[in-house]
Amino acid sequence: MIKSFSALYAGHVLEGEGVGFAGTPHDDRWYPNERLIQAFDIAKEAAILMDDLGYDVLWMAEHHFQREGYECIPNLLIMSQYLCQFTRRIKFGCGFNVVPMWHPIRLAEDYAMVDILTGGRVVFGVGRGYHTREVESFGAPMRDTEANRELFEEQFEVIMKAFNQDAFSHQGKHYTIPPNIPYRGYELQEVTLVPRPVNRPVEVWQPVVSGTDRAFDFMARWGMKGVILGTGEEYVDDWIHRFQQAYQRAGREVALGENLALGIWSYMDDSREKARQALEPMFEEHVKFAAPLGMLRYNDRQMEATGPGGVARHIAAGVDFQDVIQKRAWWAGTPEDTVAYLKELEEKYPGLEQIMIGFPMGATAQQFREQMTRFAQEVMPAFKGAQVAQPAD
Repeated sequence: MIKSFSALYAGHVLEGEGVGFAGTPHDDRWYPNERLIQAFDIAKEAAILMDDLGYDVLWMAEHHFQREGYECIPNLLIMSQYLCQFTRRIKFGCGFNVVPMWHPIRLAEDYAMVDILTGGRVVFGVGRGYHTREVESFGAPMRDTEANRELFEEQFEVIMKAFNQDAFSHQGKHYTIPPNIPYRGYELQEVTLVPRPVNRPVEVWQPVVSGTDRAFDFMARWGMKGVILGTGEEYVDDWIHRFQQAYQRAGREVALGENLALGIWSYMDDSREKARQALEPMFEEHVKFAAPLGMLRYNDRQMEATGPGGVARHIAAGVDFQDVIQKRAWWAGTPEDTVAYLKELEEKYPGLEQIMIGFPMGATAQQFREQMTRFAQEVMPAFKGAQVAQPAD
């Protein structure tokens, strides 16, 4: 049953400028520092509004070096702790800490501190990354997918040991913790995370991207939760069923859709035509950003707009705007349409509880505020258990 509503702000500062295929080429954007740091104010304003409106989680994304203005928040834990001082109850989701760019103990320590200092209002999330410029610049593999996955899985094992054991040690391919050294007159054999999180077990989320059995089995083994975002309904249905099957193989019984959040890049207006007209240039901007990274299927028009890139890792979104709308990977409609669609999802996946609304790249902060307010007032009340408030004056 749907009862939790969240939003994703990945940190863009485009503010509607040069958006779409007819706009500024993505690699021609190079914003000054003063513009890039506006992401922090946009996140602050969004957090305050969403807190007032009764949303449950503001998800943000960790990324680096993006002078093009797309994803401009490099540290989710610092950002989340900052935003907690301006809000009362909303949580902040790490969507996601890119683990290969961290030392696993450093990430575990930093999360533990923010868990304590915010009273448990930060949701832990982990990912493997998808930007070579980021991950490889931090000295971790990205082009070698298997090496990236292998490193991530070992790092995650270290993090879980650090969270859950009074003292721990680890010997693997990439890490030996602690090193075999003398310390204060004895041989060091274990270490303790100081501090450890106080809200345990730690709820952990990971993006569902490739939908492989290996990935699902890894998530199920650790009891991780998953976020599916911007994905065609055929893939959504397949992944939700296979996620449940992986949990069953791990001896964990979950309802269909349980432990998953479904994210939708969306826009609402008084008519479907108006909503689609507003959303289409944002979709085109998303293509300009994501297609060269291998995150979308190409067609000739996209290739002309974005330039050559690598082979797409998956084709879950679609080939053009009409296709992603038809496949419901992106959503444009009236509030009534939106309620009906979410009711369909609720009936089809009885375990699904959280819906995430995406803030598309290219949308302005004002559009985001308007969309969040309208969604809270005209969609959320239709769902049992959703707590909806009015924005503060």
